[in-house]
Amino acid sequence: MQVKETLSESEVLETHSGKIPVKGHTLEELTQIILELGEKPFRAKQIYNGLYANRYETWDDFSTIGKDLKEKLQEKFSLSTIHVAKHLKSVDGTQKFTFESVPGSGKEFESVWIPSGDGGRKTICISSQVGCTLNCKFCATAKLPYQGNLKAGEIIDQILQVEKIVGDRATNIVFMGMGEPMHNYFNVMRAAELLHDQEALGMGAKRITISTSGVVNGIRRFIENKEPYNLAISLNHPDPNGRKEIMDIEEKFALPELLDAAMEYTKVLKRRITFEYVMIPEVNMSPEDAKKLVKIARRLDCKINVIPLNTEFFGWRRPTDLEIKEFLRNLEPAGVPILNRRSPGKDINGACGMLAAKS
Repeated sequence: MQVKETLSESEVLETHSGKIPVKGHTLEELTQIILELGEKPFRAKQIYNGLYANRYETWDDFSTIGKDLKEKLQEKFSLSTIHVAKHLKSVDGTQKFTFESVPGSGKEFESVWIPSGDGGRKTICISSQVGCTLNCKFCATAKLPYQGNLKAGEIIDQILQVEKIVGDRATNIVFMGMGEPMHNYFNVMRAAELLHDQEALGMGAKRITISTSGVVNGIRRFIENKEPYNLAISLNHPDPNGRKEIMDIEEKFALPELLDAAMEYTKVLKRRITFEYVMIPEVNMSPEDAKKLVKIARRLDCKINVIPLNTEFFGWRRPTDLEIKEFLRNLEPAGVPILNRRSPGKDINGACGMLAAKS
């Protein structure tokens, strides 16, 4: 995918040191920067590879670049974009990272390292915003004030920092952390492009998933641009009225419109879509709810990831194993893949719906 926009002045933020963060720039932008510094274009490729493929952390690490250019870059550009404010480890191997763009600013966002039990799958769940503009009632992030979009460099740096600290590389990246990715479309897709580019981080598109609560215009833009990444929709209720009670986005993008966009995604891009479904007893787990969800699933090529509720807002509670078993049995007629994602990292408030909860 080619990023069609260019960075505006508001999207090129300076760090607290007064230097411009260089992470998040494309090769074309780095080339422009290098030309403006009076250097040869091929230097941009060296910087691009050093930033992303080689993961250099200081300008001195760029051994193919001369001293004069290093001094120019050192004067104007910073390689750092985010800082670790807190690092927690779960008994199940999950690790949660709280980041700040500027130390002490109070603008925190979180990422989670989630290894599978057998160690074969290693996922990083990353954030796209500081806080969130939406109010999903089951989500701790919704209780925070919205403090802005993350830039592409801040999104990418979550991956680089987490992998460095855990000493391993992720097999999968999911944009399912704090924030609504479709409300930060440009920076999210720019980060995904850098993640996917074989000259940068080189991860396969099928290992990158963008999740949305149901921002239909964002989904249609995703389809129009033929983005190569997986798409997941946080569904959480099969009935418009029931969904409106737990997700305020239903007021702007009604469920029928959302399902039409999901259908278009599967037909135009010929890819299976994922529905995420947080299970809340007495709210969305009745036999009738299951029957309606089955009806939705039969309409299009999809899979369903069910997630036990991890928060306790509004007096809600986590479903019992028996309730989960019964709900899954009621979903079997859908004939689609169904996965219980369980709750890795719950003891460190790193499970789904818990990011930015106090820990």
